[in-house]
Amino acid sequence: MRLRNIPGSREAIAENNYCIPETEPPKGQWHSIFGNNNPIHIEIGMGKGKFIMALAKRNPQINYVGIEKYSSVLLRGLQKLEEEPLENIRFIRMDAEDICDMFDKNEVERIYLNFSDPWPKDRHAKRRLTSHQFFALYQQILKSNGIVEFKTDNIGLFDFSLEEVKEAGWKLDAFTRDLHHDQTMNQGNIMTEYEERFSAKGNPICKLIASR
Repeated sequence: MRLRNIPGSREAIAENNYCIPETEPPKGQWHSIFGNNNPIHIEIGMGKGKFIMALAKRNPQINYVGIEKYSSVLLRGLQKLEEEPLENIRFIRMDAEDICDMFDKNEVERIYLNFSDPWPKDRHAKRRLTSHQFFALYQQILKSNGIVEFKTDNIGLFDFSLEEVKEAGWKLDAFTRDLHHDQTMNQGNIMTEYEERFSAKGNPICKLIASR
């Protein structure tokens, strides 16, 4: 279960230099934030940050932005980052539907979606981060060759996502229903906290890669 209510978490986040205030969106100015013109990759729903921090450590030539809705969860990521600082990463506490307020057109090269909330009820389908409504938002901030990578252990959500890629008019570049046994797609894979937990239970991990 996610921790969603740690007293003082919002105040701690606001005072942290690694966290960008959502009230001061640096739309179109991310290269100034990082002090370079390196590519920008983002993770929506970063959780405690294990995945994106591992990416940032592995790829110092890429700038990473982790987005998390819950301040108490984001605080855990900030605590980890303070233990092992990385200059090519920043965090934001915000809702995913506001992403176009935070990033400008053509400002992002890649988006990672990992074990997103499945929103199982049909009436909530548009809230799923792989709905065609969200793909329309991603298209506004991604470069022309921009990519979305999505991982989940939820078969129903994965089937829905495959259809939504087509509905959004995107190209499905690759997909697998058993990532850890797919030699090609599993190459260089970094597991999230959820991925480690689900795969340990024997759940197959699904992954898709889609491009504009």
